[in-house]
Amino acid sequence: MTSGATVPLVSIVIVNYNYGRFLPAAIDSALDQTHPHVEVIVIDDGSTDNSQQIITRYGTDISFLLKENEGADAGRNNGFAMSAGDIVCFLDSDDTLQPAAIEHVVEAFAGATVAKVQWRLSVIDEYGKRTGRSLPSADLCEGDLREAVIARGPQSYVSSPTSGNAYARWFLDQVLPIPEDMEQRSGASDDVLSMLAPLFGRVKALGVEGSYRIHGNNDYWGRSLELLDATVRDYSRCCELLRDTCTRMGIQVDVSAWQRSSWFCTLRLALQDLSDIVPPGDAFILVDDDQWGSGDLVAGRRRLPFVEHEGQHWGKPIDDEHAIGELERLRARGARFLVLGWSAFWWRDYYPGWFEYLRSSFRCVLHNERLDVFDLTSAPV
Repeated sequence: MTSGATVPLVSIVIVNYNYGRFLPAAIDSALDQTHPHVEVIVIDDGSTDNSQQIITRYGTDISFLLKENEGADAGRNNGFAMSAGDIVCFLDSDDTLQPAAIEHVVEAFAGATVAKVQWRLSVIDEYGKRTGRSLPSADLCEGDLREAVIARGPQSYVSSPTSGNAYARWFLDQVLPIPEDMEQRSGASDDVLSMLAPLFGRVKALGVEGSYRIHGNNDYWGRSLELLDATVRDYSRCCELLRDTCTRMGIQVDVSAWQRSSWFCTLRLALQDLSDIVPPGDAFILVDDDQWGSGDLVAGRRRLPFVEHEGQHWGKPIDDEHAIGELERLRARGARFLVLGWSAFWWRDYYPGWFEYLRSSFRCVLHNERLDVFDLTSAPV
């Protein structure tokens, strides 16, 4: 299939590994696009379930490759090599696109030089039921983000997971194949393409245009701490790739500054701070806007989210009074410390009564650029 004279061809590349129970929904959502010029390419990365039988049933409606297991990034490289689209979208095989998603993407690529279009994804459970959340939780960035990437490096702007991105082919031609030496975690190749795109063109953002499925095998967004070491190693590799690209473009960068400002490097330092202060086995309240991706235990300490409901994060307090009441409720449940993470430092200004109550009632045992830690068993000195 070749690109039409006036209607851009869009390639939707789906890489699959043992997600046969979700794969038909992903393929069908790609085939059901309202945009009239779409090709669907499915790469099976050595599945051992019924995925390959599902794929072959689609016949000539899709192009596909059944290959040995080499990892998702290798699969995306294969898919791009098979594609002919002016625009390319890499759709995870457990996610879906809304029917008009590609139509809206094509409209966004029109006009000024755009390297990437990104959109939000509505979170669904393994049965397809909406949870009420969307990813990312923060507003997507758009515009000319070149200087932000040069100054802050990888992960320097809010970007969507794999299935929430589309790229101009002229951009991908200059940066692919994706390096296949990243650790096989979700988001490694997303980091590479997202960090490079602003160097070549503008980024545009849309609303919700698809679904991100959370299930037992893929909750990477909720397992930041479990994946922390691998993520930090991948981040260092991304820094090398971005530095090399900038060098080829004649741009000078400070990699050490990127690493100092990195979310996951900061998180690792914050965990060390927490371990040094909160005794093992103690319960602590974590105020992090639910951004750390932590479970019930953090470095051997029992975490109580804020606000908490049946052990889960339950959003933000309504007001200062509600926040103070929640603090006292969790203290009564045995919380000995409150940890305010940098991702929620804005709470100091948004809940001034609550923060003043903390400062005037309890001793602050640590204050740095990563954490405020209050001992809920002792008064200020």
